Amino acid sequence: MKKTWRLRPLLADTGFIVLSAFLLLFLQALLRALLLVRNPELAAGAANTDLAWAFVVGMRFDFIIASYILLPLVLSLLLPNGLGERRLARLWLLFTGGIVLFLGVSEPEFYHEFHTRLNSLAIQYLKEDPSTVSSMIWHGFPVVRYLLLWAVLQAVLAWGLKLADRWTRKFGMAYPQWWARIPVFLIFAFLVALGARGTLRHGAPLRWGDAFHSQNLFANHLALNGTWSLAKAAMGNKKKDAGKTWLKAMNREQALARTRQLLLAPGDDLQQPDQYPVLRRHQPGATLPHPPKNLVFIIMESFSGQFTGALGNDHGITPRFDELAQEGLLFDHMFSNGTHTHQGMFATVACFPNLPGFEYLMQEPEGQHQFSGLPALLKPLGFQDVYVYNGAFNWDNQKGFFRNQGMTRFIGRDQMENPVFTDPTWGVSDQDMFDQALRELNRMRPDQPFFAVLQTLSNHTPYALPDPLPVDKVTGFGGLDDHLTAMRYADWALGRFFDEAKKQPWFKDTLFVLLGDHGFGVKKQLGEIDLLRFHIPMLMLAPGIQDRFGKRIHTAATQVDVIPTSVSLLLGKPFTHQCWGRDILSLPADDPGLGVIKPSGSDHTVAHFRGDRIVIKPPHGKAVAGRYRLYPEPAFFPDGKPAEKSEMLADLKAYVSTAMHALLENRTGLPNASRSGKQD
Repeated sequence: MKKTWRLRPLLADTGFIVLSAFLLLFLQALLRALLLVRNPELAAGAANTDLAWAFVVGMRFDFIIASYILLPLVLSLLLPNGLGERRLARLWLLFTGGIVLFLGVSEPEFYHEFHTRLNSLAIQYLKEDPSTVSSMIWHGFPVVRYLLLWAVLQAVLAWGLKLADRWTRKFGMAYPQWWARIPVFLIFAFLVALGARGTLRHGAPLRWGDAFHSQNLFANHLALNGTWSLAKAAMGNKKKDAGKTWLKAMNREQALARTRQLLLAPGDDLQQPDQYPVLRRHQPGATLPHPPKNLVFIIMESFSGQFTGALGNDHGITPRFDELAQEGLLFDHMFSNGTHTHQGMFATVACFPNLPGFEYLMQEPEGQHQFSGLPALLKPLGFQDVYVYNGAFNWDNQKGFFRNQGMTRFIGRDQMENPVFTDPTWGVSDQDMFDQALRELNRMRPDQPFFAVLQTLSNHTPYALPDPLPVDKVTGFGGLDDHLTAMRYADWALGRFFDEAKKQPWFKDTLFVLLGDHGFGVKKQLGEIDLLRFHIPMLMLAPGIQDRFGKRIHTAATQVDVIPTSVSLLLGKPFTHQCWGRDILSLPADDPGLGVIKPSGSDHTVAHFRGDRIVIKPPHGKAVAGRYRLYPEPAFFPDGKPAEKSEMLADLKAYVSTAMHALLENRTGLPNASRSGKQD
């Protein structure tokens, strides 16, 4: 009887650990429910059974977090007095549990914006500019409400720990000797180790792919744990190493041959093939009767194809873009290469794809390489240049990256003349950016051609817009109302710019290319890669363009196709480039188009489409193949055509590995001869 009594302190401590584990699991389930409640539109597309099962599957990920938190308590079972007075144990649980709760109440808005659980994107935002990010969060989200919720959950945690302590308190007797403590410790150590693995299987521990229990992407994401995914991203700043596994995906020579077969258009001639993977001399297959003199890229923030009226999604959000589409050439199967602005920028302006492990290319050492972008192609030909942007150019290292590529004039928020509205987070409004762009273009020397990059920003969280608004607010779309109001305002500012631009003498000599930098999350999710987040409109405007090409192009394409296509129209003669896309207007009529896309953050999922066929390759697990449809109603149809799937997967591996080899070996640019202006 006496020995049993002496075991009670040990049993009391283990009871406290068990109750603490249940409390942590319960609170993490509440956080998962919060994510579900914040995203009702996405949840509406999932079966109730899938959503319910997400909580069951998610418990395995929650066990991992709880196990790591409880590890110090389990180790304390070896101490002569165990958990002692438990004061330190409760403080530890309050501190670590508080971090989990804080991340949990922060994540619903993050997911609502990016359609991904916390990952390296969150880390990169904070690393980039904490003050700007803090301002964006404060002005764009109900911070106080979430902080109050965090405080309530923290109080629940404190109260629960107090109850657990009271119910399992030891009775002041001495701890049992080591021979009685060790077996109990080994049992709990085994349970914690098992919980930290998250699975009973042999081999690899629980991975994010284990959360994918459904055909619905949101239900799969719901099963994940945000703290776990963020920790993976933080510890896994080995994302480059993970990405580099693509280097071994295929024999190098075989991959190079396949990539060249994908990218070379009829009439293209490889140049210096022993040194450069896809350097070629391109003969435009289709030109305008009178090639334009100037080129202007207008890259619209978060300009989703799913809310663009000209693409058949007429919700009254883009009336001015829709008017312009009646005058130009509309690409209705255009996709962004990534889901973040900087990926859209280097894909569109530097003509290089978004690769696994190199999503933040503009900020990484490899971003110092030369690329076959607009400056490299046009500056040697005597073109003037200007880059106009609402915000600060240090964001995403835009100025450093593009200055290194050859651009010379940067007009940002601090150079704007008499702005009508300034957002404390990002910069001036879109109408101010476009007004300044008109001034800058009018200052160009008329005897020299120019190219310009105009980048909008108002359609970005926190959607700070002039008051009073020049457009009606959007209603009826729930949580997207503010986002779509900002998109409508950006469209209004775009139309206002063209109203004035048409009056300028350089307008008739200019090719305009309008496109989104990326889309954003919508209610419907297409496939495992959430394809609609990549769907963007692209419009080309120039005199005679409809007479030559008609009103629409249905060829599937991505942002890396923009430069070969637009420079071909601009120059109207052969030129040498090493873009990782193609001149869409020079392809044979039966070519359906192709592209390689990848989401932001630490998600290494990559997809390759050819026409309406797509293969999606997650970092772990089997590739998924199928057919997508954008019109009249978006849909994804998985199918099993093994031969076609195998070919497309091989092309994907070839493209990614060849591009990565070129990037790592600094063979992405143009030879000196080509960059010195010797374009025929």
